Amino acid sequence: MKQTLTLLAIMLASLWGAATQLIYVLPIDDEIGSTTWLHTRRAIEEADRMKADILLVHLNTYGGAVVHADSIRTALLHCKMPVVAFVDNNAASAGALIALACDTVYMRPDGSMGAATVVNGNDGQAMPDKYQSYMRAMMRATAERHGKYRASDSTWRWRRDPLIAEAMVDHRVVVPGLIDSSRVLTFTPDEAMKWGYADGKAESIDDVVRKLGIDDYSTATFHPTWIDSLMGFFTNPAVQAFLIMIIIGGIYFELQTPGMGFPSVAAITAAALYFLPLYLTGIVSSWVVLMFLGGLILLLLELFVIPGFGIAGFSGIGLMVAAIFIGLLENFSFHPGHIDMGSLWRALATLISGIALGAAAIAYLSSKFAPKWLAIPSELTLSQKVEDGYIGVDTSVSAYIGHRAKAITDLHPSGKIEIDGEMLDAVSLMGYIEAGTTVKVVRHENAQLYVTPIG
Repeated sequence: MKQTLTLLAIMLASLWGAATQLIYVLPIDDEIGSTTWLHTRRAIEEADRMKADILLVHLNTYGGAVVHADSIRTALLHCKMPVVAFVDNNAASAGALIALACDTVYMRPDGSMGAATVVNGNDGQAMPDKYQSYMRAMMRATAERHGKYRASDSTWRWRRDPLIAEAMVDHRVVVPGLIDSSRVLTFTPDEAMKWGYADGKAESIDDVVRKLGIDDYSTATFHPTWIDSLMGFFTNPAVQAFLIMIIIGGIYFELQTPGMGFPSVAAITAAALYFLPLYLTGIVSSWVVLMFLGGLILLLLELFVIPGFGIAGFSGIGLMVAAIFIGLLENFSFHPGHIDMGSLWRALATLISGIALGAAAIAYLSSKFAPKWLAIPSELTLSQKVEDGYIGVDTSVSAYIGHRAKAITDLHPSGKIEIDGEMLDAVSLMGYIEAGTTVKVVRHENAQLYVTPIG
C-alpha cells in the first residue's frame, strides 16, 4: 500500500508542476552495525526537519549485524516520507533486508541483492536453524508489509512474494520457476525486476530520480560527524554489555572496600558512557537517567545513613537495573498496541550478558588467580600488618611447653619464670608457688604460659 501511495505522490507532483523536490540521500556503504543504525536515525530526523520529499537509501554493503539491520528496516517501514533504495552494486545479507524494507528499489545493471542467511561472524558458517527461522520470518514480514495488488486476471498477488524473501535466507525454500533447494537466492537486476523485487535499473542517483519522473529536484546527503561515530560505538551491544559489567563490578567492589576509590570512579564513568550517548541520540528520555540516579541515591543512603541493608538498598539496585534495561530499548520499539519483541529479547540478552560478565570479573578479581597489580582487595582480603598499626599475639612461647623452668617471683597465681636465661610471664595451675621453685610449662593459652611445680 505504501509503495502505491509513493508512486502516486511522485506522479502527481510531477504532473502538477510542484516546487523543486528535495531528495535526501542516506549512504549505507559499510558493514552494518550500531554506527549505521545511529546514522539512519539521524538521517531520518534530519530529513524530517528539512521536509524532504523522498528518502533515498544509497546501498552498497555486504551486510553486517542483523540486530541493527532489523532496527533500520523497522525505521524505514515506519518512515513518513517515501523511501527509495538504490542498490549500487551490493545489497547482500542484512543489506537485502534493508532494501526489501524500501518502497521502491532500483539496481545498478551489474548489481546483486540477496544471500541473507545468518552466519557466524567468526568463521562465516551458517548459524543454527532457530536463527535462520527468525531471519526468514523477518524477511517474510517485511515483504508482506508491501501488500498485494489485483493482477490482470483479477487475482490478488503479492507485490513482493514472501516466499521469495524466505528463499534469500534458506536454501530449502523452493520457488517454482525461480530457484530449487540447491542454493540460497541472490537476485540479478533483471531477475529482481521480473519477480517484483526491483522497479528498474539505474546508473546513478540522478538516473534513479529521473526514472521516478522527477525533473526539478535538489539533493541533500547525510554526512556523519565524529561524534556520531563515537556515539555509534558506545551504543554497540557488545560495548554496552562491557559497560554494564564495569558498573556492576564497580558497585560491588565499592561495597567491599573502605571509603570511596577507584571502583566508584570506574562505575560512575561507565554509567556516564552508557547513558550519555543514549540520551544525546534520543534513544532514551531523561526520566530513565533520573531513575538510575534515584536508585544510586537510595543505595548510598542505605550504605552511609540507614543502618543495615534493607528496603532502600534493594529498591536502589532494582531501579538501577531497570534503568539500564530500559536504556537498551529504543523508544520506537513500543507503538500503540504493539511491542517489538525482537528489541525486547535483544535488550534482555545484552543485560544478561553484562551481568554475567560482571559476575565473572568479580569472581576473578576476588580470587587468588588475579594478578596482584589488578586484584582489588576487599575487607575480607585485607592483611592486618604490624607496620600499619595492628598488634598481633606472639605465639612463639608455645614452644616452651614441656620445658623445666625456675620461678623467679612468687606465683599467686601469676608471676615470673626463667627458661634458659629468658624471663617470661606465667600462671600457676596449682595455686601459690614460692620463688625458687622448679616448675614445668604444661600449657599455652590466650598468649599465656601455665606451669605446675615439680616434685
